[in-house]
Amino acid sequence: MNKFMYSLKQALKQIGRNKGMTFTSVFAITAMLIILGLFFMVIVNINTAAETIKNDYNNIEVFFKDDVTDEEIKTIQADVEEWDQVDTVTVRTKEEALEILKIRWGDNGYLLDGLSENPLPNSIVITVDALDKADQVAAQAEKIEGAEDVNFYKDTVEKLISATKGFQIAAIIVMIFLIIVSTVVVSNTIKLTVFNRSDEIVIMKYVGATNWFIRAPFLLEGIIIGLISAIVSSGIVALIYAGVIKVIGGEVLAILSTSLVPLGFLAFNLVWIFIALGVSIGAWGSMISMRRFLDTK
Repeated sequence: MNKFMYSLKQALKQIGRNKGMTFTSVFAITAMLIILGLFFMVIVNINTAAETIKNDYNNIEVFFKDDVTDEEIKTIQADVEEWDQVDTVTVRTKEEALEILKIRWGDNGYLLDGLSENPLPNSIVITVDALDKADQVAAQAEKIEGAEDVNFYKDTVEKLISATKGFQIAAIIVMIFLIIVSTVVVSNTIKLTVFNRSDEIVIMKYVGATNWFIRAPFLLEGIIIGLISAIVSSGIVALIYAGVIKVIGGEVLAILSTSLVPLGFLAFNLVWIFIALGVSIGAWGSMISMRRFLDTK
């Protein structure tokens, strides 16, 4: 414990002595984590929207005109159940459709309570037994008498999946580049401290100090820099995301019938990711500096 406290005090002293380079390191890591956080925000919400639609991926919903009676819909249901490609057919009343929409709207579902009448149509939901048959079933469903519209999400899901993969690849490339840059900056900061304490380090080695006893303050310095960067960047990204929810949350809900990922959920996961990345970058930058500029392997 005494060794740890000594190393911690030395690390804090080193940070105080090199305020300029410490600030540069914190700024570099923070900027990297903020950019990564923005990619994370986009990807998570695209994935959420895609998963919401995927739930209906092998479902084809057939909406009926208002003059189609419940008895006629039940007859159509029985007929469609006989199709070879169909697994199940479920009748969805306009009341049930409204309840589902309220659930998808989440906390804003109460807004639908003010409707003077239910504008949603009755429908049947056809589940196909294989996704490659969905196109064929959808085309057949369009010919049902009394059908007003057929809702099939295949094209939308494929586009969302493609966009998600593109953002994921871009995020990985940007993240690797920024991690390398941040690690180099942290390494240079620690290097200055090593040079400033070179005489002291030589004396410590002569009196028998172990390699890890010498390394510890520098390692803690890098970890502290990374931790500070993680905390700062987490707060900034949370504020940005809160602003995004406030500005476009309603529009996204209206367009996709799904809300943005809650701020609390995203912030909780993001802060741990940032802490892991920030501390790792700081520690790794410190180790690189020690291996290159000290003979303490």
